Amino acid sequence: MNKITGFLIISALLTGCHNMADQPKRIQVAKVGDVILYYDELPKLFQKGISREDSTAIIQNYINKWAKKELLFMKAEQNLSPDFKNEIDKQLEETRANLVIYQYQRQMMLEKMDTTISEEEMESYYATNEKNFILNSSIVKALFIKVPVETPGLDKIRVWARSNDQKDFQQLESYCYQFAEKFDDFNEDWVTMDRLSIELPQDILNQDDFLKRNPWYETSDSSSVYMISIRDYRQRYSLAPFDYVKNDIKSIILNNRRFEFLQSLENGIYNEAIKANTFKIF
Repeated sequence: MNKITGFLIISALLTGCHNMADQPKRIQVAKVGDVILYYDELPKLFQKGISREDSTAIIQNYINKWAKKELLFMKAEQNLSPDFKNEIDKQLEETRANLVIYQYQRQMMLEKMDTTISEEEMESYYATNEKNFILNSSIVKALFIKVPVETPGLDKIRVWARSNDQKDFQQLESYCYQFAEKFDDFNEDWVTMDRLSIELPQDILNQDDFLKRNPWYETSDSSSVYMISIRDYRQRYSLAPFDYVKNDIKSIILNNRRFEFLQSLENGIYNEAIKANTFKIF
């Protein structure tokens, strides 16, 4: 496409931008065989600050790409063997069927499947499937503090961090917000020892032994002091606490329920078809 043709196209398009409301017919931009590219099918290529020449180049590039794709598709349609065409038709038919089935199943689940899972149901599943909830790594409930070595009142921090008194924790929290580089109780959730050890300057080589010996742990490097108060722990290969696997259990129950619902839906449709004589085996 030459520059003159490009300028004519962009002029028509720019005019079309202003007069689209007055035009009962769609504006044709290009044609390959019987396939027409219309103005309203173009992406939003016009941007403020772009010159007419640049806009022309952008439009030409888009039209050329569109034309090459359509021409290649037309050539392929003309020359592809019947066997390949049949295979493509089968794949398209199967893909469409799968998409329609998927959307129908999804609609039925949204409308009719019960997604409410009670605490009792999760606890019951946990109790009857304990062997599936063995820990692969040690976990802890812990308080982690990292403060600069020059922080005043380190002894106070040590006392507050080891205390179980809520007032002491509030004092610790207030003090750490002023001085600590990091202060985290992990929302009182379980975390893996691997997650906790990342915060330390040295690796913990034997986590099981560490947990047995260290309800309180403190270490330092040239710039910071690191403190860990371990409130509770479970060692690797032991049974995971219910609250640690609760969300996993909920997902498992929901997935099982989803599978059973879809199986029931499929079998119900199958049996209805047999009763209605819609499905026959000859």
